Amino acid sequence: MSQHHASIIRTPETWLVYLLLSLYVYMLNLPGPITGYLREEFQLTYTESSLHFSAFAAGVLVTGLFAGPFIRKLAPWRVMAIGSLGLGVGGLILAWGRQPAVTIFGLFLMGCLGTWILSMYPLILEQEMGSHSSVGITEANTICSIFAAAAPLLVGALASQAVGWRMAILAAAGISLALGVWLWLSTREAQQKQTVIPIEAEAQASGKLPGRYWLIWFAMMFGIAIEFCTVYWSADFNAKVLGLAQNTATQAVSLFLVGMILGRFAGSRLIARWSARKMLLISLILGIAGYAAFWSGVQTALSLAGLFVMGLGVANFYTTLLPLALKAAGSQKQLAGARATLASGVAIFFLPFGLGTLADGLGIHKAFLLVALLFVLVVLMLVLAAKPQLNDLKNIFVHQQDLPTVGVELAEDCHDSAGNGLGE
Repeated sequence: MSQHHASIIRTPETWLVYLLLSLYVYMLNLPGPITGYLREEFQLTYTESSLHFSAFAAGVLVTGLFAGPFIRKLAPWRVMAIGSLGLGVGGLILAWGRQPAVTIFGLFLMGCLGTWILSMYPLILEQEMGSHSSVGITEANTICSIFAAAAPLLVGALASQAVGWRMAILAAAGISLALGVWLWLSTREAQQKQTVIPIEAEAQASGKLPGRYWLIWFAMMFGIAIEFCTVYWSADFNAKVLGLAQNTATQAVSLFLVGMILGRFAGSRLIARWSARKMLLISLILGIAGYAAFWSGVQTALSLAGLFVMGLGVANFYTTLLPLALKAAGSQKQLAGARATLASGVAIFFLPFGLGTLADGLGIHKAFLLVALLFVLVVLMLVLAAKPQLNDLKNIFVHQQDLPTVGVELAEDCHDSAGNGLGE
């Protein structure tokens, strides 16, 4: 074990990837904290406010659906430069916008171009870290959790200062823009090795992913939706249901994000020793228990403690399910990675918007029952994915005795180099 970890090398490029991804996640977590201020400034309804969440997610969907051919033609660091520039320019538009259409467009631009970072970082980490890239992904997401937690803290803290809450956007946008310009100029003349997609991989781009992959994909999508419904709307829940002041309610969202930081830190230590099944089971128990305490609203301290515990549980959904999904895809990893990006876009585009629409009709307390439904759906998808004879989605609904056994339990099918399987 010690020798395994001692051989991990983190190059300067690795740390730069961590920073760029963290800036992306910071921007991704801004719409939730700033929504209360935008709704008050622009006199928006919950549904209208949620368009800001959906705008970022729409950009993610556009990238997942259409950007692949362009990204494959560019060198990896040129892709990262475009992503960083998109975050910077979009952030400036969001901060300086004084009309909903302008702020919504800024978020769309950040989602559309910033997501290029998300689509490329696993490949660069694989190039830099080799067989230890799964460790890099976990570490990157742990650092990202810190930046995510900083978003509501900075927005809430600066809102009461003379500079205002928009400075929380301007600072990150400035850093992203500077890094993007530097990367663009430094890669302009460099003879980088471009992202070479073998002919076989190109042919596979139109292939068919197995049913087990899609079940894990849906579990991952519902898990992402739980995270962002909570990040985007828990500030309003804290204000309306728990009766906290707006600035305090916004900063309290950090309890959920701090829980995610600690959860991912623990997960990065346990991922090589625990099976994916054990990791997911404990994550679900913590997440559901935390949600129940948070939603109860019986006592402010209990609800806020529940928000923290919920973050602990939700933290490792994505980092555990993504490697399993890629493993389940077999030789279709290029296509599987692109579709995994879509999971984030679909989750953030539809579910927070749906919760906002429900809040307009039912109130934010009852609307948060949508999160309970999402937990149920995550469990259902994982139970179905663990079936040993699953090759196509139709096998879930139609049992055919003459179908050949696909092979082994999901534990073996999705077992990675660290000994991490769903069925163990």
